[in-house]
Amino acid sequence: MTDDPFADEPRRAPGRRPRTGGSRARDGGSARPVNGSPQRETPADAPQVRRTSARPPSFAPGGQPHDGGARPPVDRTRVMPAGQAPPPARPVHRPTSGGGQAPPPGGPGGTGGPPSGGSPRRRRVARRRVLTVLAVLLILALAWPVGLLIWANGQITHVAATNDDLSTEGTTYLLAGSDSRDNSGLTGDTTGGERTDTIILLTAPPSGTASLISIPRDTFVDIPGFGPNKINAAYAYGGPELLVDSVQSLTGIEVDHYVEIGMGGVADVVDAVGGVELCLDYDVDDADSDLVWDAGCHMADGDTALAFARMRKADPLGDIGRTQRQQQVISAVSDAVVEPSLAVRPADQVQLIDAGLGALLVSEGTGIIDLGQMALAFRSATGSDGVRGTPPVADLNYRPGGVGSTVLLDPDLAPAFFEAVADGTVTEGDLQEY
Repeated sequence: MTDDPFADEPRRAPGRRPRTGGSRARDGGSARPVNGSPQRETPADAPQVRRTSARPPSFAPGGQPHDGGARPPVDRTRVMPAGQAPPPARPVHRPTSGGGQAPPPGGPGGTGGPPSGGSPRRRRVARRRVLTVLAVLLILALAWPVGLLIWANGQITHVAATNDDLSTEGTTYLLAGSDSRDNSGLTGDTTGGERTDTIILLTAPPSGTASLISIPRDTFVDIPGFGPNKINAAYAYGGPELLVDSVQSLTGIEVDHYVEIGMGGVADVVDAVGGVELCLDYDVDDADSDLVWDAGCHMADGDTALAFARMRKADPLGDIGRTQRQQQVISAVSDAVVEPSLAVRPADQVQLIDAGLGALLVSEGTGIIDLGQMALAFRSATGSDGVRGTPPVADLNYRPGGVGSTVLLDPDLAPAFFEAVADGTVTEGDLQEY
């Protein structure tokens, strides 16, 4: 008999039920019957196991009781057959702050590594940002032209000029170039007063051919209320209104819009578009206009373009030659203004509008939209399908007495010529040949 009070009581192994009918114990080689059956005897020469603990015996994993000594540590490592890899460890899902489980590494797929396309929420956020940027750009693209038009419309200076004495179809612009020396940039020129060195009729008929017709400044006409004189005297007598009346009386064409630009304005506009290319087939050294020119085509800045348009005495055709060069300057500026690249250069747009409108006087009721349509009419009139030139002339040195040398339009051809201009049937063959 031992000192262990629990020696005769079997201890249940975890997870197993004890056998009924008693238990077996090693006791110095003796055998105790179990359920009336003799037990296998332990050989006498078998080593004796000394119990070192007062703990009761327990069943080993195989179901056999051990001697109740100190329990060996349990090795829970699974022994795998040779050549077989252990199964992968199961991921531990830790609860999130919301009470659910955190997703496995690698996103929804749980494959590990960074996700290939990002989460749906991130993609939605990215799409919203792209759409927001596009919306802002669209608003700017629409708001800039509108704002520019509103600003430009406020820069226009209006003057009383047109009347409703005539009514013809289409749209006609009377373009006048004032020779006022105020703010012209010209030095040494003390000429006073104002006259119109440039008088151009730009007509856009409802159908047919657009035209740009220059009326020589010395054209002999009957000025309403003042009698026969050179047409540019009408401006000196009664300003824009009387000039419009005189042109309408001469041509029979209603003037819808009056547009006047001063000398300094021509130079500013040319500089604003970066200069224009002009051509002349003879050398010039004219003291009156300050034009010095070598025969051929050259890029001209504002001052040079202004002198090019003003020069008359050194021109073999006199005033007629000047009208041709004025049209060349206008055509070159018009081409530069409608250059497509200008649409993406906001700073240049502002500079051009500021330079052009700052030197303009327009009739009441004429706005920035009308000036834009005028630019398109310029384009048509100076293009391959347009007509530009001067009306038929009977005498370039007509002297009626009292007014000096004048230009006399052909009394037989001029009336039909202006009718053709109004209805869009005018052709190059109707122009004056030089």
